[in-house]
Amino acid sequence: MSKVAVVYWSGTGNTEQMAQAVLDGVKSAGADADLLTCSEFSSAKAADYSAFAFGCPAMGDEVLEEGEFDPMFTECESSLSGKKVFLFGSYGWGDGAWMENWKERCASDGVVLASDPVICMNAPEDDTLEALKAAGIELSK
Repeated sequence: MSKVAVVYWSGTGNTEQMAQAVLDGVKSAGADADLLTCSEFSSAKAADYSAFAFGCPAMGDEVLEEGEFDPMFTECESSLSGKKVFLFGSYGWGDGAWMENWKERCASDGVVLASDPVICMNAPEDDTLEALKAAGIELSK
């Protein structure tokens, strides 16, 4: 059985709510998982997990949060090659370009996306929460 790290940054609580739904999915599949803020995670901890869910909202000009999340993710990138990863996040404007850029970045790192990323505008609604739970189940396989 896999051990999954659900790592996120949230400014308004939307991405935190999304992270909880992913965690619920992982745990419903019987897998072990930890819910961690990006300040609690590092490349040194990556070896403890077989799969990862990373959540970050769009910030500024549709980029990852630059103060904590992007530096943490940059540090971890080399540890993620060949590992199963799921991406998620919320946005309040734009069209999701930050997620497309993040997917491309992961692909160039050799990251294996376990499923398509899930994004939502503002707070996640029930259909988004269900998609996140399903992604958590998939990630735990």
